[in-house]
Formats: sequence, C-alpha cells, structure tokens
Amino acid sequence: MTIREDTSASVDLFRSRFGAQAVTPDDVDYDAAREVWNAMIDCHPAVVVRCRTMADIVSAVALCREAGAHPAVRAGGHSVAGLSTCDGVVIDLTSMRSVDVDPHRNIARVEPGATWADFDAATGAHGLASTGGLVSTTGVAGLTLGGGIGWLQRRYGLACDNLIGADVVTASGDIVHASDDENAELLWGLRGGGGNFGVVARLEFALHPVASVYGGMMLFPLARGRDVLRAFRDWAAELPDDASMLAAVMTAPPEPFVPADLVGEPALGIVGCWCGELEAGESAIEPLRDLAPSVDLFGPMPYPALQGMLDGGAPVGLRNYFRTGFLDALDDAVIDVVLEHGAHLPSPLSQIHLHQMGGAVSRHGANAAFGNRTAAYTYNLVSTWVDPAEDPTHIDANRALATALEPLSTGRAYVNFLSDEGEARVRAAYGEATYERLARLKARVDPDNLFRRNQNIVPARS
Repeated sequence: MTIREDTSASVDLFRSRFGAQAVTPDDVDYDAAREVWNAMIDCHPAVVVRCRTMADIVSAVALCREAGAHPAVRAGGHSVAGLSTCDGVVIDLTSMRSVDVDPHRNIARVEPGATWADFDAATGAHGLASTGGLVSTTGVAGLTLGGGIGWLQRRYGLACDNLIGADVVTASGDIVHASDDENAELLWGLRGGGGNFGVVARLEFALHPVASVYGGMMLFPLARGRDVLRAFRDWAAELPDDASMLAAVMTAPPEPFVPADLVGEPALGIVGCWCGELEAGESAIEPLRDLAPSVDLFGPMPYPALQGMLDGGAPVGLRNYFRTGFLDALDDAVIDVVLEHGAHLPSPLSQIHLHQMGGAVSRHGANAAFGNRTAAYTYNLVSTWVDPAEDPTHIDANRALATALEPLSTGRAYVNFLSDEGEARVRAAYGEATYERLARLKARVDPDNLFRRNQNIVPARS
C-alpha cells in the first residue's frame, strides 16, 4: 500500500517506526482516528501517526519528507475547512495534551493537542486565564496560530497576542524555539500565520488574573432585531476594554430557560463577558436589561464556565460551512442584510455571528501577523446541518449572505473561519504587505512547502 500522494513510500515506513501508533485502514480504531469535527470532511488517510512526544513529531516529519508526503497536522481537529486531515499522512497530536502552569511567572506551557477546556481547567485552578476560543473543545494550537478570537480579547488581546514562545519542528526536522528574543520573526509569523512554518510542538502563553467574570446570554425575538441591534451597536461602542461582546442571529433553543412562544423561532442573542470588577460589569449590562430581553442569563460565573457555555451548539459530527469577513462598523445597511437573511436560515443549527473587536486587539498589530486590527466587528456566517442531501441548500444560502455582505465589508477575512477558498482569499485575509512578509518567512523555514495543508502561504521566490 502506498501513500496516496503519488509517492513510492510504503505505509510500512511509518509502521516500522511507530508500530501501533501508526493507524491504517486495517485497524479497528481507524474510523475513530480519522474523524474530525466537521462531518463534511470525509478523508481516508493512508496512515494516522499518533505522536506522544516531540521526538515522535521529529520522526513523523522526517518520514513525510522521505516519502514525499505533505502531511496534515491534527491538533483539535476543528478546522472547518478540513485542514486537520487528508488522504495521505495525518500527524495526530491529540494525545499530547498537558498544560503546565507556572503561577509565579503567570505562564502556561502547553502541548499541541490540548483543547481550551484542558487549558482553562489548568489555569483556572490558579485564578489565571488567557484569551481562548468560544467553544472549549477547540484546540489551543490551531486557534492560536490563526489569531484566536475569545472572550478576553478586548482586555488582553487575541490568543496569538498572548503567545510568548513556541517550539517548532520545521520541515528540515530541526527543533526551533521562537520568542521575542530568539527567532522573533518566526514568532511574529506564528501569531496569525497558521500552521505554515512547521509542527508547533509546544506553546507558551502569558496568563492574566481572571477567576470570575460577569457573563452570559440574552435573547430577543428577531422581530425586535433592528431596534435591539441599533441600541447594542451604540452601547457596545462605548464599552471599556473589560467587555467583549457577540451578537448572534439564531434559532431559540428548546431549553427550559426559553419561553415556550420563543422556542424554535428566529431570535437575536447577545452573548458576552466582562472580566473586570463584577459590580462594574453588572452596571455596564444595565442598558441591555432596559431593552427587556425575553431571556437574561447574565451574571457572575467562573471564567471556565463561560468558556464552555456554547459547547452544545458545536458538537462533533455535524456538517458545517462558514464564510467570514470584517466590518468597519455595524451600520444600518449591515443590520438590514443580517436580519433579512437571518429570518430565513434553512437550519435551526445555523447562526450569524458578529464578534465585537477593538480594545487591545487594535493595539498589538506590530508584533503579530494577524490581519485587520482596525475592524469594529468580525462576522462569521455559520451554516450547520445534518443531512448530506441538503448540502446545496445550506451552502447556497450561506454564499448568498456572504455575497450580500461583501460590499459592506473591509475585504479581509479571519483565517480561522475561512473555508477552502483559494490563494487569493488567503492573500486578502492578510493584505499584500503581511502576506509577502509571511511568504519570505515561509521560504526560509519551509522552502519546498512541505506544510501546505493549511491556509497556505506560498514560499516567496528568491
């Protein structure tokens, strides 16, 4: 059996080095090993290499280089574009999940297979946190390398802004440490440039004192959406950095806290976090309460609880398709488009997310490759459904909304929410100057583009 990339390398090459850690289609746990979060991605890897140590990663990369195979790297496996898997070699890091916290230096050292649930449990035990994702089952590594929107971003920056060090296994098999003092250009690229520069085998984060936050969710009938979104826009524009908010068009879930007449109906959700003093957070939320929401779940809670609050809406095994962009403002034209399309979402699982940016996000641009720091909002058009026969319906509806929002957007995109949209869209996500700088870095550390199963930065030509 050969690697499915027109190479002559045998899967036996991997079995001879990794034994049972090399999972192939003949193994009983193969289907579990190849499963990723997005059910639209149905790849059949020739071999899934389950790494347990940094030495395993070095060996896996060396064997890929020898075989001429371009591996997919799986950490959390949440890539909506399916970049965590392929029909060739998958370097699987999901067994490497330790999180080592130094509470005296406010630093966490994290293995690449850890999820944000792992991270938050370890750091939360010390009353510390760093900006993570909005779903705790997401992998720390993938989200961070693509930027990392999260509930603490307006106070402490994106996840990538809190990345202060990393150990990277490069295409040549070298283990390279990146920090502000050592290989600083590589660290700059890792802060938003994705998995283009090698397999990140360890990440180091700055931590902040965050224990309890004032957070939660409010729901309004979508019929009130225009007035509520306008009020939300004006209110959010004046919020201090302690607050990070999200507005979402959704279907009201069949939960006990939702009034019976709202269940299953289009709704507007306001979700958010205040990471400062709790009394100040309660006061800050009052203007939203004055709008008389149908559901109000805002209150004090442990930060890890907030991190897991939305997990139920993003289970593994559903079909997902996203489109994304940035907005300079949540103006009336944007509100009209969002409400028009949001009233007719073809699946009760689909949502339209408007992530509030600004604050510390706008102040970290010089030291990270993440693009478009000046945006007021990032939008994520989340289409989620069950039946494969309905793929055209949901994808077409998503693309129609994306087309309607495009002339109102900045033209950039958030890399972590990109689907498989081609090189031009990746360039647009970063902007030409940042992309060309990333391409020069790529040419230095991966000139043959071994790591191309990502939102790919093509190595610059000399």
